Amino acid sequence: MNPFKSFQIARLPEIRFGSGVFDELPEVLARYGRQVLLVTGSRSLQQSPRWQRLIDALAKADLTWQQVRVDGEPSPELVDQAVRLHTETAIDVVVGIGGGSVLDAAKAIAGLLRTGGSVLDHLEGVGRGLPYTGPTVPFVAVPTTAGTGSEATKNAVLSRPGPDGFKKSFRDDKLIAQLALVDPSLLGSCPKDLIAANGMDAFTQLLESYVSLRASPFTDALASSAMQAFRDGFWPAWEADDPLAQKGYQKLAYASLCSGITLAQCGLGSVHGLASPLGAFFPIPHGVVCGTLVATATRCNINALRQREPDSPALRKYAEAGILLSGRMYASESAAQDGLVDLLDEWTRRLSLPRLGEFGMNQDDIGRVVANCRGGSMQTNPLVLTDDELAALLRERL
Repeated sequence: MNPFKSFQIARLPEIRFGSGVFDELPEVLARYGRQVLLVTGSRSLQQSPRWQRLIDALAKADLTWQQVRVDGEPSPELVDQAVRLHTETAIDVVVGIGGGSVLDAAKAIAGLLRTGGSVLDHLEGVGRGLPYTGPTVPFVAVPTTAGTGSEATKNAVLSRPGPDGFKKSFRDDKLIAQLALVDPSLLGSCPKDLIAANGMDAFTQLLESYVSLRASPFTDALASSAMQAFRDGFWPAWEADDPLAQKGYQKLAYASLCSGITLAQCGLGSVHGLASPLGAFFPIPHGVVCGTLVATATRCNINALRQREPDSPALRKYAEAGILLSGRMYASESAAQDGLVDLLDEWTRRLSLPRLGEFGMNQDDIGRVVANCRGGSMQTNPLVLTDDELAALLRERL
């Protein structure tokens, strides 16, 4: 196979990365005007010393601000309400400061403030199917967790929970942030369980994009370097009291950023395909879904590839990931693939990641999840998994 087959790279934000770059935010926002809409989480930022410093710095820069708070995963209703409240304010710039949910909400709000429409006009699969033409309000993304990589993507993922719920994307190149300001020191306030869930989301995005059907030399290089950073940084960051925690935050923030870039360029796989209905039907945090499924899904993919597509380049890549993440050499590619799965199983145990049944899912729900999992992410899985294979995968993690 020619490794330099044709590929294309979608637009990326300007990126500022490094400890302390959060303090540059007022200067960045002043580029766009004086009226700022701050989209934040419901509590954590406001309870930190950074909040008052930010508010003082905005005042010093003569910036006027209003705020939207996002509690949990954002819904279409939250986005539409924010647009109604602020569409007449002539907002010059929207800044999202928070985890992936906050950034996704901010991205959608920025995309609709000028048009005044509903996000349901454009939401994939459940919306009205109208093309999005913009214009957007400039959007600045400031992640405070390391998981989704939303600062680098064009997707705003919105949810409506419940038996008839959904988890779908408002997706357009015009929604990409003008600037992603990635400050690893912001991770220092994340609790251990959040580091675990978000970190496993970032890792899953890296592994799935690495073996994606649309992977390219560009995304392979990023995913490989970021998996190495994750390997070296995740556990010190998770331990928190580890003397290398600060360096761990830097490596983990880099891994998360790269995971957003790679998913935006080449797509994901079966874990994220299943995560969409699981997150819609049950109160399962997205990162927990990724963490609890990635080992089992990787085993499922490898076994299916060995049986049906033994010449697939994904098998070689799974072996390379096994060597990279374990730091071991193996006697064969097959042994390296098995070593990868064993390592991911070990991570799942070490993090005590909950099973799907702990969130109310049972055997009777498997068919419904499988029937709703074949969206965009599943299209770039290394091969098409059968309904029976997907059902077995879910059953193993009940």
